[in-house]
Amino acid sequence: MNISPCRLHLYSTLTCHQVTAYTYGPAGGNAASRETNPDGLPVSNEMRFYSLRFGCLLALACFVSVTWIKSIPRDGVSPGSAVQPELQTLYERLLVAEELGGQVSRDLSSILEQLKNISKAGNITRPSSNTTATTISTEAVRQPGGSGLQTFLQPNIYLYMPHLRQHPDSLRPNVVIGQGRRGVSMVMGIPTVKRDKQNYLVSTLSSLLYSLTSAQRQDLLIIVFVAETDPDYVGSIGETIRKNFPKEVQSGLMEVVSPSQYYYPDFTSLRETFGDSKDRVKWRTKQNLDFSFLMLYAQDKGTYYVQLEDDIVAKAGYYNDMKTFTTQEASKEWLFLEFSQLGFIGKMFRTRDLPMITEFFLMFHRDKPIDWLLDHILWVKVCNPEKDTKDCNKQKALLKQRYKPSLFQHVGLHSSLPGKVQHLKDKDFGKQALHQAHNNPAAELSSSLKHYQQHSLNRAYRGEDFFWALTPFKNDFILFSFPQPIHISGYLFRSGNIETSGDKFYNTTVEVLPSKASAQDKLVPGLSSTYKESDKGFIIIGAFEDGVAEGVIDEALQPISALRLVVHSDADVWALLSEIFIEV
Repeated sequence: MNISPCRLHLYSTLTCHQVTAYTYGPAGGNAASRETNPDGLPVSNEMRFYSLRFGCLLALACFVSVTWIKSIPRDGVSPGSAVQPELQTLYERLLVAEELGGQVSRDLSSILEQLKNISKAGNITRPSSNTTATTISTEAVRQPGGSGLQTFLQPNIYLYMPHLRQHPDSLRPNVVIGQGRRGVSMVMGIPTVKRDKQNYLVSTLSSLLYSLTSAQRQDLLIIVFVAETDPDYVGSIGETIRKNFPKEVQSGLMEVVSPSQYYYPDFTSLRETFGDSKDRVKWRTKQNLDFSFLMLYAQDKGTYYVQLEDDIVAKAGYYNDMKTFTTQEASKEWLFLEFSQLGFIGKMFRTRDLPMITEFFLMFHRDKPIDWLLDHILWVKVCNPEKDTKDCNKQKALLKQRYKPSLFQHVGLHSSLPGKVQHLKDKDFGKQALHQAHNNPAAELSSSLKHYQQHSLNRAYRGEDFFWALTPFKNDFILFSFPQPIHISGYLFRSGNIETSGDKFYNTTVEVLPSKASAQDKLVPGLSSTYKESDKGFIIIGAFEDGVAEGVIDEALQPISALRLVVHSDADVWALLSEIFIEV
């Protein structure tokens, strides 16, 4: 049981050093008498002298004690001697003291390291958010001549919006609805605000969802950003979307988020510029902040981000057109693609560019409208001040690619700016296709539904128009009878259209009549898990979901003598068939 004098002496010296490093001089000491330790903390000469003297005395005492212990010959002490227990106890206490001393040394080293970090960071520690702010960072630059390191703060959102420092949750998004969908090809952002007049949000979302296929729905994320801090209003929007789009909410296709109540600054101190009123300056400034928040929230959820508004209508097939155009332009160094010529509607960005774009918006969010700021980014990137405007416009055109015809049309009459009425229309949008024509096989058509005006079933079947019927009731039907039994590989019935998206078929089945009764008797039992028998020999093979009935017909049911649609409950709205396709 030997204790090392060297270890004890080193520990006592380290302890003296640590105590000296954290001992401050008297308050009355003058500036000339104060010095700093290697970590930048002040140490007075007087306290340094006392600490040094104390450390030396402590080290000397420990050294003498241990030397005395080791000098006592072990062999000279009999087992029954009274001195032996005392020496044993003293030795054990010294071991405990050494262990405690090591712990104190480690604790002091940890505190010293923390103080170093605090002295470097100063007062720049700020709250952060994983989804809405870039990380606050510092950079150290070595001074010429090896005189040390200078620390400076990198630009970040807190420099442009200093009020965010006051609340740790100021950048934390309030996710009202969301399943955390990520990795999609396309993210669509739709900011919405409380309007004094009509609200277009539900019709806008219905328009976007209308023509999507099942595969497209899985590769898309629609984010509704409620740019309000009133929790009751935000909650009401969430409930409206849950009620109108339950499947989209459950699948994760649709999310609803809102900002923290601390996100927006005090708008009363804004400077009026460009002849705009105080209300308009506030409106455009808030719009800059709204778009920036939404872009930062969406930046890690997909490959491309599309900025939309809450009062637009989408052209049927827009998703496929956008994907095709994006593939064609993938090799070009564009900053954004345009799918509408109006303002910020239909602008597509690569999500990897969103941090840079939003930082630019936030840097000048008080100064100009957001569409001006977007154009300024192009100017900064490619325009040469020594050349003329014509050259600048030519260079900017390389960073934005325009798709025609436009895929989104502005339909809102009342702006989100109170009192403003706007008649904005995209002339490149063209006429909206209200039906989709197909070359269908010859058939005799009949229906219990009464059509409206010229929108008859026969015209719709020939691809000349859509079929628009008055309110369906239970047991109403549409029947397609073929002159000769035919082989049908698939079918598609789409109800509603881009302008009348609510007039759909609900609780309606698709049924076929096999040409051979013997075949039906033999086939149905084997297919009972897939198909159900209806009346008059018809077999149910599908049903409308979200206004669409689509599928293939099993080879075992071929050939087909007739196909029909049957309504199983009274409806509340009219019904419209915009697409009829019987594929042979």
